[in-house]
Amino acid sequence: MLGLSAMTNVQMEPLPIKTSIARRVLLIYPIFPPSFWSFENVLALVGKKALLPPLNLITVAAILPQTWDFKLVDRNVRDITQAEWAWAECVIISGMIVQKSDLLACVQEAKCRGKLVAVGGPYATALPQEVQDAGADYLVLDEGELTLPLWVKALECGETQGIFRAAEKPDVTQTPIPRFDLLDLKVYDTMSVQFSRGCPFQCEFCDIIVLYGRKPRTKTPAQLLAELDTLYDLGWRGAVFMVDDNFIGNKRNVKCLLRELKIWQAKRERPFGFITEASVDLADDPELMDLMAECKFYWVFLGLETPDESSLSLTKKFQNTRSSMLEAIDKIYQKGIRVIAGLIIGFDGEKAGAGQRIVNFIEKAAIPATTFSMLQALPDTALWHRLKAEGRLLNHTGNINQTTLMNFVPTRPIEEIVQEYLDAIDQLFDPERYLERVYNQFMRLAPLPHHLNPPRKNHRSIKPRKKEPNFKPSTWVRLRAFLTVCWRQGIKQRSRRKFWGYLFSIWKYKPYRLSSYISTCAYSEHFLTYYPIVRSQLMDQLTEHLQATAHLQTNQLEVNPKETKLSAAG
Repeated sequence: MLGLSAMTNVQMEPLPIKTSIARRVLLIYPIFPPSFWSFENVLALVGKKALLPPLNLITVAAILPQTWDFKLVDRNVRDITQAEWAWAECVIISGMIVQKSDLLACVQEAKCRGKLVAVGGPYATALPQEVQDAGADYLVLDEGELTLPLWVKALECGETQGIFRAAEKPDVTQTPIPRFDLLDLKVYDTMSVQFSRGCPFQCEFCDIIVLYGRKPRTKTPAQLLAELDTLYDLGWRGAVFMVDDNFIGNKRNVKCLLRELKIWQAKRERPFGFITEASVDLADDPELMDLMAECKFYWVFLGLETPDESSLSLTKKFQNTRSSMLEAIDKIYQKGIRVIAGLIIGFDGEKAGAGQRIVNFIEKAAIPATTFSMLQALPDTALWHRLKAEGRLLNHTGNINQTTLMNFVPTRPIEEIVQEYLDAIDQLFDPERYLERVYNQFMRLAPLPHHLNPPRKNHRSIKPRKKEPNFKPSTWVRLRAFLTVCWRQGIKQRSRRKFWGYLFSIWKYKPYRLSSYISTCAYSEHFLTYYPIVRSQLMDQLTEHLQATAHLQTNQLEVNPKETKLSAAG
């Protein structure tokens, strides 16, 4: 009997979770395959194991009944122990499409051990049938504030299977503080918090508006500051990633937050530096950029996609066509904020040479780190539905990553796109050219306010309520990392002469940026190992694709040689 397994459309506020049933819940975060963001070699330099923690699962733990017991295993950090498997009554797994392989393996392992398994997150929401086929008992889809209470109620009623969906979007002002206490803070390089969900734009290829809608919903400033207080009291100091897919989607609410965050940071001697994602129209709002700089936002990821305006218009990324993207990037630099960019090749109607145009643009913009990939049609996006209607969507069931071939038939030869892509990444992540972009970006950056006015210790500064460990790398670890980068890039690499010249120049003219400059140089260590993997896997897939295409054409010729010959003659 499926019981509540029929789709449940939520039309109302979720019921409060009240239960007397104690549950032992094992939260599992699947492995990410090597990617642009994995940075294994760089993290090892500072003694860290993962870039970011699983914010989704610690938020789930906060929404569920607090009478339950939770254990969290991030498989990017360590494996699950036999004792943890034996302890668990129920397993909750969440992840993205890129984590698909390990997520499905974790579901199957948990079922082999006789556990109840609930799965949620972007992958399960986009492709629920794949997760169900792997053996998951419960699919808790969409946003957990609405669907987790339904799942808890099903457990209380003794239901052993179910699919729970929400027809509405939750009010995130009711979302509790994530259970940061479940994390082993010392193994992460950066902490994560979320202020908003959703994006007002309509980019054809983007799944954010499918998952979270086009009306950005924000937490209250007090709510977000309470989360930061929790991290502060746990002893965290350093980088915090605002994981919003477009942090400035609701500019009015963001400015309200930033005005209060500015005061919060000043009182605590600016313990956190922030990273986030935003749309390029950030550059059109000087007040917003000033507030971000004053709050110590030092990095922003921009989805630039391509310098080809025709491709931007076709994919409905109109916000990138309203003014010069190069000028926008320079305005952000003038506020002291660094830029990371997302670039894509393979749009419909794209003209030959797109890869080289992207390289030229990135070098003019002096952007060192770029998540450059071939276009993929993500499930349920407008692009996905259009390509499906045109019969161009391929039956691609693997991971969607920079190491995978396009999952649709493009408008120009796939081998041409792959070759341009590989040529471009060879140029973008050549050690000398990468180093030049790092140096040029840092020389174009204005100082952040805290560079001009470093914090002073005073009796009014707020201290932690109790003595907690500081999870920043020790002085010795940072010195060792610095010496390692100097050895690898200043001695072993062919770019060693530029390395020392640029390093001296930064030390002389922008000494307050020296540490972050060295860190950005270190990212080259990751790209040197990651992009050869991309090249190797893509070439293997391309070879298989061309062989399969040739085999299909041969079969067609054998079936109807006359018709094929006439078509060729025509």
